[in-house]
Amino acid sequence: MADSDANRQGVRGALRWAVLGLGFLAAACVGGPRGGPPPERPPVERPRDRPADRPITPGLPQDVERHRVALLVPLSGPNAGVGKSLENATQLAILDTNADNIRITSYDTSAGAAQAAQRAIADGNRLILGPLLAEDAREVAPIARSARVPVLSFSNDTNVAGGGTFVLGYSPAQSIERVIAYAKSKGMTQFAGLVPSGLYGERSSTALLRAVESAGGTVTAMETYDSRPGSMTTALAKINRQPYQAILIAGTGANGVSAVQIIRRSPNGKAAKVLGTELWNTDSGIGRNAALNGAWFASVPDNYYLTYAGKYRARFGAAPYRLSTLGYDAVLLTVRMARDWRPGSEFPIRDLTSRSFAGLDGAFRFGRDGIADRALEVQEIRGGTVVTVSPAPAKLD
Repeated sequence: MADSDANRQGVRGALRWAVLGLGFLAAACVGGPRGGPPPERPPVERPRDRPADRPITPGLPQDVERHRVALLVPLSGPNAGVGKSLENATQLAILDTNADNIRITSYDTSAGAAQAAQRAIADGNRLILGPLLAEDAREVAPIARSARVPVLSFSNDTNVAGGGTFVLGYSPAQSIERVIAYAKSKGMTQFAGLVPSGLYGERSSTALLRAVESAGGTVTAMETYDSRPGSMTTALAKINRQPYQAILIAGTGANGVSAVQIIRRSPNGKAAKVLGTELWNTDSGIGRNAALNGAWFASVPDNYYLTYAGKYRARFGAAPYRLSTLGYDAVLLTVRMARDWRPGSEFPIRDLTSRSFAGLDGAFRFGRDGIADRALEVQEIRGGTVVTVSPAPAKLD
């Protein structure tokens, strides 16, 4: 799976409390947070399961005054924790924005994303938020397209975008491009790459080559590694035969820790700058890894995440998954689009690519290819925490 699920709690403490609160963000994006205490039961519903052999018919009462929006996420099975966190985030966004004109119904994709999409459309939903996994998005896309219902997927697989399916997930290519451009601005021109085998590694390799070429630098070495004992050591031995000023480690923060201990033992790697990807921002303990001190990685900004995580924990009694902000921001987007969207009518899909949006994860906009182009910041691991060394743009032109 190319989608990153690891839980990310805020570790930014005193460095983050000075930012604006979550309520201010909601006010800026959608016209103000809900006043007073939240209701006991948020307006998010789940339809009852139907037997597989029973014809699909509209199972929810007609609602002509509210926008019908479906949330397709795994609510059972191995990814249920992530799916529930996304569902909770959408509830929190509905409450914060006082969006009484939007009705979100959750559908469990674990028993089949196609069936969930068919039920959602039969129930009259005009917009789909989710699904989480790329393979589920591929199943949902043709069903939604035939019904003229757009899909805002939480996947980061850009190959599922297009034809009415939009990708909200954090693109590794954008993260790599941002951190390489920053390294180039600091005088680095020789780059190496250590990437995992598989689809994520293939896309990271392509992104690295393109980003370095665009920056006017050179990739002096590129090797892959897998989970076999000694694989990473062998790959780095080959890389270390070539000179490089910076090395991109595509993978998790744990991969970075393992790799850097080998890199520093080599004359060519002793003083090299270590670069990471967007996956590092999903590791809540990344700043405490002393081996990565001084490393850079690009990710969505964390300005509002700490406040959001605190509100989430207070309401639901647990910490959110880092990518649950995608669910929150999907609701902010829906609320904004609802200003020019009549309940019961088709979603104004063309407007998605004609404007920019803002949310917990900063500014973003959809290209005509259906991929969310995000304003990213560059973060540095420093002294037991993570600090921003190159802020994300406040908006996208």
